Amino acid sequence: MRVFRGERIFTPGPVEIPERIREVLGRQIIHHRTPEFREAFLEARTLFKRLIGSDSENFVFFASSGTGAMEASVLNFFREGDKVIAVVGGKFGERWSQIGKRWGLEVIDLQLEWGKSVDPERVEDLLRRHPDCRGVLVQMSESSTGAYHDVKALGEITEKRDTLLVVDAITALGVYNIKPEEWGIDILVGGSQKAFLLPPGLSMLWFSEKAKESISGRSYYFNVPEELKKQVDGQTAWTPAISLILGLRESLTILLGAGMEKVEATYRVMAEGVRRAVESIGFRVFPENPVISLTAVEPKGVDPEALRREMLRVGVRVAGGQGKLKGRIIRISHMGHDPVDMVVALSALEMGAVRLGLKIRPGECVGTYTGTLQSML
Repeated sequence: MRVFRGERIFTPGPVEIPERIREVLGRQIIHHRTPEFREAFLEARTLFKRLIGSDSENFVFFASSGTGAMEASVLNFFREGDKVIAVVGGKFGERWSQIGKRWGLEVIDLQLEWGKSVDPERVEDLLRRHPDCRGVLVQMSESSTGAYHDVKALGEITEKRDTLLVVDAITALGVYNIKPEEWGIDILVGGSQKAFLLPPGLSMLWFSEKAKESISGRSYYFNVPEELKKQVDGQTAWTPAISLILGLRESLTILLGAGMEKVEATYRVMAEGVRRAVESIGFRVFPENPVISLTAVEPKGVDPEALRREMLRVGVRVAGGQGKLKGRIIRISHMGHDPVDMVVALSALEMGAVRLGLKIRPGECVGTYTGTLQSML
């Protein structure tokens, strides 16, 4: 069944890489201590500033996955013994908590039922009870559950305090039109293999002037002050992910050429269409307030892992659940796709469900999706 195209990827990272970016990644590598690389690096920095609507030079790129930038956030802006709140509503919220505890922070876990979004009032209440709290660590897009956390509302709370809002936007940057300075975000983390349409191995960490006052740089490799000194001049402290930097320059050019307002609007249409489509065949959208970068689905009447296998038989790979959601949900990524691409994923979903014995009207899922597109585009 996969003779011509091979496997299609609809996972929340890595995502499919457009031909325009693959062409850049496939070129002969250049040396990083050259004027050619310096020019490309500085151009990528300029484009990144445009993406987030900031003139600040307060950001660095690391040769790491997004988790590296998460750890760098803890190591560079907090000290052992600092008290922080970690919003734990999924696998990646757990990761914030684990990183903080690993490096000696006093972590207050704000536990949520998986699939729920954090109530800003609960965060504000905790901050009232712990006025010495130095940070709030949260996902914007908790990709393990598909839930959205309203970081703008949290920014309105933390900006009035001596508290840093640290946001994992790894599956949000390049999807949402994020403006960290306007939203009150103090540290923003991203990763290459999501909506930046690149392979894994490059992360980014932006920080506010407020966060800069707390910088310590107690890490060796993930040392933000050392990296920043080099990067504003077009170089890096350690060997960079050269090809990924060149690819990032191209992906940022694509995103900015389309316009982030339009990009976000397109993701919103896809997300709404996919949600309506899966609900039309009796499946349940898992989170109460879903993100637009992916759809987490609880299939009713079929086994999620069996459904994934059936979809893969026709060349479509989607992700399963993580942690306590393993074997309970599937996750269909919208990142890196155009609206028509989702017809492929939903066709495979429908075929797989029928193969597993679900009684549905042929074309119900795909028809609902395309009908939604026609009404919204």
